[in-house]
Amino acid sequence: MASAPSNPGPILGRVDGSGRLVAADPELERLQVEAGSRIGASIALPQLAAIVRVAQRLRIPVSRRVLAAGREQDVDMWVRAVPEDEHVALTIGQWSSRPASSPRLAAIAGAEEDKLLPEALGWSVDEQLRLVSMAPALAGHLSCDPADAAGQPLTTIFRLEEGEAGDMPLLDALVARHDFTGQRVRVRSSGAELVLSGTLLLAPDGTFAVFEGSAAAQASAPPPPRPTLDAAIQTALRSPLDKIVESAREMRETPDGEVSEEYAAYASDIATAAHHLLSVIRSLGEQSQSAGGGKVDLIELTSEAVGLIETAAKERSILLGVQPARKLFASGESRSVVQILVNLIGNAVRYAPKGSSVTVSFEQGGRGCKVHVADQGPGISPADQERVFEPFQKGSEEGEGSGLGLAIARRLARGMGGEIELKSEAGAGSRFTLTLPAA
Repeated sequence: MASAPSNPGPILGRVDGSGRLVAADPELERLQVEAGSRIGASIALPQLAAIVRVAQRLRIPVSRRVLAAGREQDVDMWVRAVPEDEHVALTIGQWSSRPASSPRLAAIAGAEEDKLLPEALGWSVDEQLRLVSMAPALAGHLSCDPADAAGQPLTTIFRLEEGEAGDMPLLDALVARHDFTGQRVRVRSSGAELVLSGTLLLAPDGTFAVFEGSAAAQASAPPPPRPTLDAAIQTALRSPLDKIVESAREMRETPDGEVSEEYAAYASDIATAAHHLLSVIRSLGEQSQSAGGGKVDLIELTSEAVGLIETAAKERSILLGVQPARKLFASGESRSVVQILVNLIGNAVRYAPKGSSVTVSFEQGGRGCKVHVADQGPGISPADQERVFEPFQKGSEEGEGSGLGLAIARRLARGMGGEIELKSEAGAGSRFTLTLPAA
């Protein structure tokens, strides 16, 4: 029988390029033998074989929990498969035995391998939202081959849609590392609308492993309540930040000659970042549930955003130019506006050539209040201008970051009744425009 391992450490194994288990610790070897095979032969446990195939196909580490059937007991384990040249290294932890469930190995030995796979949840993706597996029933509904879909970003099959409150549960769950429900999607090939729900699985070390989920044609769950902070927690967080701001001010305002210019600039950066954190805390503490927000000064918020980007601009010798203006009042939520502007200005600084300039200008007209962010970068072709607003899409293959910034920024803008638009030509720079309703 497949008893619990005697050693406290991980159980190791190795699979060659033909799917043969060529090396295994005693516990794994015993399970292989009980399943009717041996060392040097193909893996007899279909769950392990499926994980190995995905790791080989994608050339990335794959981790997931597995329940395998022994002769007299079931074995619950966490399996990590890591491609190494032509082999796949297996590391198994959290091995534990439990009473057997039917059917046993003898009864299912002749069944097709795919029928043994744990596919009831429909699909699974890794931390980059690349498909690890897809149930045949779901693949049939989507008119795609599960093998061809493996390794593709989820967003190549589904277009993520905002909920009624402008939320995207999947993106929020990816950032906050929790389960999600009610993510609306549209199938790109057919236009059909579905709703995704997912469960987060963690690796033994506590890091993200996979999302496993299901797809259904049903109404989404109500949006989660807006996060808030208890008053006592606000006080506990604000007190040390207030002290940081005050200390940074003292460092910055020391008479000339007593501190270096770089040290004073560093103090200024600290003060600006602490101010930003304080405003985030205030925003989380607000109880207002309104989508649009109140009256904000876009000039003031732009100045705050520029302050958070200045250091990065200096490192790349980028000149940040801001059009002189006094007041420009719009309807919105201050923290959301700052987050949008930090993303737009930060992207411009990141993609602009070293030594070039990024300009920020303002406009007020019939369609509301506008903030324009223009760079002298490589530009974006017309075919890609809508794509960059989709989750996990970047301005270039060499771009840094997760590819979520513009997707989140547009969602925040639309949640305030506004929009983000792009005008660009390949080789001629880009101009992103944030538009908000006038206050």
